Amino acid sequence: MTLHLYNTATRRKEPFEPLQPGKVGMYVCGPTVYDYAHIGNARPVVVFDVLYRLLRRAYDEVTYVRNITDVEDKINAAARARGISIAEVTESTTRAYHEDMAALGALPPDEEPRATQHIAHMIAMIRRLIEGGHAYEAEGHVLFHVPSMADYGRLSGRNRDEQIAGARVDVAPYKRDPADFVLWKPSDADTPGWTSPWGRGRPGWHIECSAMAKAKLGVTFDIHGGGRDLIFPHHENEVAQSVCANGAPFARYWVHNGFLTVNGEKMSKSLGNFRTVRDVLVQAPGEAVRLMLLSTHYRQPLDWTDDGLQQARATMDRLYGALRHVWDASLRDAPSPSPELLAALEDDLNTPLALSVLHQEAARAHKVESEEEMRAVKSALLGAGELLGILSQDPAQWFRWQPAGAEVDEAEIMRMIEERNDAKKARDYAAADQIREALKAQGILLEDRPGGVTEWRRAG
Repeated sequence: MTLHLYNTATRRKEPFEPLQPGKVGMYVCGPTVYDYAHIGNARPVVVFDVLYRLLRRAYDEVTYVRNITDVEDKINAAARARGISIAEVTESTTRAYHEDMAALGALPPDEEPRATQHIAHMIAMIRRLIEGGHAYEAEGHVLFHVPSMADYGRLSGRNRDEQIAGARVDVAPYKRDPADFVLWKPSDADTPGWTSPWGRGRPGWHIECSAMAKAKLGVTFDIHGGGRDLIFPHHENEVAQSVCANGAPFARYWVHNGFLTVNGEKMSKSLGNFRTVRDVLVQAPGEAVRLMLLSTHYRQPLDWTDDGLQQARATMDRLYGALRHVWDASLRDAPSPSPELLAALEDDLNTPLALSVLHQEAARAHKVESEEEMRAVKSALLGAGELLGILSQDPAQWFRWQPAGAEVDEAEIMRMIEERNDAKKARDYAAADQIREALKAQGILLEDRPGGVTEWRRAG
């Protein structure tokens, strides 16, 4: 495979070569489990799921790590607001996250470490940073001393003034430098805490990923991913902690997806444009949501609109319509994407170009006639679907999708179809048309297929 990825650290597109031949390690920042995932959270999951699928096609061993942050002040606040325990918040939210990402067709990661399971690793890393002169204790806190790392800011490209202005840390009198950030902080009796050399407390957010990445992938690994919003300070601080504690490079390729807006504005509950994954899964099937997330190149901004989602659903209708045309063709080998589609994905995950190739294959599906041609098109469609995470079901299932709360009686629909077929056999076309119209009024459309087969699908 000739995979090229844009590396944020070098600001250029580079050929990908794993640290160890045939073996790839990838870490992607996962959710802080205090509430339902929104569509901005879903974008990196879908993007890196495609990269994961592509890597697994080419390499013998791929380890994909995506963490769960289950200790954080937002979680504590959510538990207090709901009047339930922190464990209840994290368990229910994690379960919902898994359900939502599965609905988008995302494969589960190979490893899913939780922050609370790696506190000892974090404490050990903080110890090493203190011993190396890169961190210090102050009033129950332990802070990383930014000036101790000469090239701090290299990943984000921020100068000294920008680092201070953009640092997400509170101004505190105990800090030696305005840019210093927290590695460990004290916990009161009502806040989760662990015993440490610096008193009962809990880790800062940045140290969590450094410790979990090392525990699962080693000191140096291949790919670190996440959204652009994480470049500074989160990923910058991960680099600082890991390099200074371990005395070795951290991630070799940094891959970041672009921002997501809704109707041209930053997503915000106050603006009324906040969209959770659960919200949009009521509007359209998961594969349509996924297609919309892949319709723009991952490094570019993506603007989410309801019209765009409906267009994505219509596009999936066309793709499944093409697949239905060749569905009965029997494949001799495993599905295989076209070389053109594979080349598009190998060029820094160019999903818009890959989708254009897929549309060409779909158009060809309606023109082929021989069994051999139908097999070739079906193989290309399903092979593309395996890489993009779409076209994963029987076309009949796709066209019968219904949102939660809008279930229809499939047995009754089939009974009415049989009644219509009987009417057609008796040449009572008026009765047959009446049945079709009755179903249409319920949002059910009938399609008469070759061979006398009638299939149904939901309208819209």
